[in-house]
Amino acid sequence: MTSTSPKPASFRYDAALAEKIEQKWQRRWQEQQTFAAPNPTGDLAEPINGFSAKDREPVYIMDMFPYPSGAGLHVGHPLGYVSTDTYGRFLRMRGKNVMHALGYDAFGLPAEQYALQTGQHPRVTTDAAIANMQKQLFRMGLAHDPRRSFATTDPEFVKWTQWIFLQIFNSWYDPEAEGGRGAARPISELVAQFEQGRDTGRGPWAELSAAEREDVLQEYRLAYVSESPVNWCPGLGTVLANEEVTAEGLSERGNFPVYTRSLRQWNMRITAYADRLADDLDKVDWPDAIKAMQRNWIGRSTGAFLRYEPQTEGLERIEVYTTRADTVFGGTFLVLSPEHPLVESYTAEQWPADTPDSWKGGKDTPAAAVEEYQRWAAGRTPVERQQDKNKTGVFTGTYSTNPATGKRIPVFIADYVLMGYGTGAVMGVPAEDPRDWDFAKVFDLPYIRTVQPDADHDEDSAYQGEGEKINSANADIDVNGMEVEAAKAAVVEWLAGQGLAEETTQYRLRDWLFSRQRYWGEPFPIVYDEDGVPHALPEDQLPVDLPEMDDFSPRTFDADDAASEPEPPLGRKEEWVNVTLDLGDGPKQYRRETNTMPNWAGSSWYQLRYADPKNDSVLVDPQNEAYWLGPTAERPAGGAGLYVGGVEHAVLHLLYARFWHKVLFDLGHISSSEPFHRLVNQGYIQAYAYTDSRGVYVPAAEVEERTDEAGETTYWFDGEEVNREYGKMGKSLKNVVTPDEMYAAFGADTFRVYEMSMGPLVMSRPWETRAVVGSQRFLQRLWRLVVDEDSGELLVTDDAPDEETLRAMHTAIAGVTEDMENMHFNTAVAKLIVLTNHLTKAGKAPREAVEALVQMTGPLAPHIAEELWERLGHEETLAYRAFPEADERYLKAETVTAVVQVKGKVRDRLEVPADITEEELEKLAIESPGAQRALAGAGLRRVIVKAPKLVNLVPDA
Repeated sequence: MTSTSPKPASFRYDAALAEKIEQKWQRRWQEQQTFAAPNPTGDLAEPINGFSAKDREPVYIMDMFPYPSGAGLHVGHPLGYVSTDTYGRFLRMRGKNVMHALGYDAFGLPAEQYALQTGQHPRVTTDAAIANMQKQLFRMGLAHDPRRSFATTDPEFVKWTQWIFLQIFNSWYDPEAEGGRGAARPISELVAQFEQGRDTGRGPWAELSAAEREDVLQEYRLAYVSESPVNWCPGLGTVLANEEVTAEGLSERGNFPVYTRSLRQWNMRITAYADRLADDLDKVDWPDAIKAMQRNWIGRSTGAFLRYEPQTEGLERIEVYTTRADTVFGGTFLVLSPEHPLVESYTAEQWPADTPDSWKGGKDTPAAAVEEYQRWAAGRTPVERQQDKNKTGVFTGTYSTNPATGKRIPVFIADYVLMGYGTGAVMGVPAEDPRDWDFAKVFDLPYIRTVQPDADHDEDSAYQGEGEKINSANADIDVNGMEVEAAKAAVVEWLAGQGLAEETTQYRLRDWLFSRQRYWGEPFPIVYDEDGVPHALPEDQLPVDLPEMDDFSPRTFDADDAASEPEPPLGRKEEWVNVTLDLGDGPKQYRRETNTMPNWAGSSWYQLRYADPKNDSVLVDPQNEAYWLGPTAERPAGGAGLYVGGVEHAVLHLLYARFWHKVLFDLGHISSSEPFHRLVNQGYIQAYAYTDSRGVYVPAAEVEERTDEAGETTYWFDGEEVNREYGKMGKSLKNVVTPDEMYAAFGADTFRVYEMSMGPLVMSRPWETRAVVGSQRFLQRLWRLVVDEDSGELLVTDDAPDEETLRAMHTAIAGVTEDMENMHFNTAVAKLIVLTNHLTKAGKAPREAVEALVQMTGPLAPHIAEELWERLGHEETLAYRAFPEADERYLKAETVTAVVQVKGKVRDRLEVPADITEEELEKLAIESPGAQRALAGAGLRRVIVKAPKLVNLVPDA
């Protein structure tokens, strides 16, 4: 028996045809360098696509650097990439020279840990991951300039990363520069000042040895080595920056415990730029929430240093920082961090006779109590130390004097005080600080309120609100009755007159810890001489490449072993570490730095590399940097025109990139003082995941949805009901959907349109594979407007569009243009669907309307648009075809149907202009035949008008 099923149409737009069309155009774009953007000068300056850099206004679009994960992309990753691609394609059609490229952030922990899991060298796994990601992105049809792509692991890129480090190392921050604004200056200028007599703090410059001179310079360099408390993570085998530690005291990557250790490490003096980093946020177009997060991290506050005199002769004063100097009258104790340098000198030989047992920590001497407490505190994470309500500590055996009351107050050490914040010492004012309240409660210390609490305040707690000052007077000063702010100023002024206070500004921001005890990172371009003095390598010796190693893994530790010691893998490569070099004064033996840079290094300057990716002579040619990133009237601080990425980089990456950029600006290497002008944070694509009765995740794609007669929905896998949860996509959650699956099932254009139509770009949205077919149907209808599915013949007519079609077309053009300008891609898709439906209903569509529709679809679904454009008889690419412009004549208000009700019942319908006024609509409604019949001569008690669609007449009873 022969089959009677219909023969598939040879020109039906389905996944197979979409793939054929998409690969055709991807090859053509690649061969013709369709998306290459010319530079003003250098090897990328040749005119291309019919124009040169001087012919078009530049637009610089950036995506946040992707990590080349071995797992590849899932459908959540491309959301930002498709949005920037759509926007860039739109701007090309608006006559702009659009520079859009994508590189790969390939150093760092993610790549190294994946390599360790697979047992391969990180370069092998990284290169393979990049190749896979490039393949996935290429198949998506992204309009990147491939000439500008790179990875941070490329030797050419590493060279300039190391070069920038040396610029920072060879610089200091001069607070008097630029009229007192402050700026980075070459360290040679500071050396010249020392040679001319500037105080070094260590004697005349000419009398200092080379090592002593370097010790002086280390106090000024923007990149310096110091022995300081760091975040040591044994589970990762490396130290971490503060920003890489979660609020729970765990590593951001891997969730391993983090401990405080004192180590010699490289740091970046980012704190010198704290004011500029905070103030210059006013110059960029970023979301308010991101600006707030940056300002909160910088944590600028105005307060004062207060100095407490010891009651034991020969000891140094204890200096504390406080934003509430007015509470000094309520200070009943002092607390030092266990790591504070004064702990040793303040630890008495014997307990004072009146020392309570609860202060002694169960020990016979202060030294024994302090030593044991320090050892215990070292094993605690910073967050554990700060958030633990069960306050602990021990008395040092030494007393100080409250400068306002003259009373004797004990000096404790306690782990809720951290050395990295303020001065590492706090004045205990329990009545106004909750942590001090808890501490005082444990050690039976007195509470003295200095601010009158509100009437409803719980007396058994600290009060931090506003109010009048109380208990705040002595023979020299009385601030009782004052408000807090006035009292602060008065107390600081009074104490300053005695040399016991100094008004100052403090910051939460700490210098950037820049060393990592890992293999897979940029080597430092630094060597040490026999005296341990660091020397910068000359530029002609860059890049410093990583040595080949059989064992590049860090030493593994018990994640809970706080006493473990970092051991950089590079330290095992003796022939690489110990080298003979001529740095200008003859061959000498040196030792290389064995730490590597963090992965933040490469992502702190890649915005400059895109602008001049092949330049091996300078970091970036000034003309190219000024063209793409230079300041303009709209961008007073310069920077890339648009930067799109996840909100998870709100602090780390953005803060670091701004710091490096500002240093390069100060040193005259670039004209822009900010790296990114406009920032957009895309939302996340989330998905459902399912767990069985054991809590084990099951494949989401294989879960069956069932709805019973009562309408209740349940979910089943392999005959068992499973639980559904909603959140992120992840391999471990077994709910990953890849772009490759979407390409195979629907095509790249359908995938792109679906991602852009799911909702506003900045909002998170749920992924629903079954809903993708809606986007496919839209493209199929568009296809059928142009192509006969059986014959492949062109269907459009050359007839002029009628009035209704012209109105629909130009309304769509106006709306889509506005949506594209504002990156409202979901509403742009909706408007294109409306126009497509209109043309479909009209039968054979006029060429003028169809071509406008195809042009507007181009940024969103570029492959099908290019194919239809070609079939419509055009030889040139759609990429540079001018975007349609709306004709105002056809944007006049359309008519709408207004419903006329009498006592809530519909009595008539009127066709009225959409912009009709309420007065005009009310008059027409009352005079309508239906209303007149229903009213039957009755008067009107009330008229409710909701122009242009509703009038409700309420007659007299």
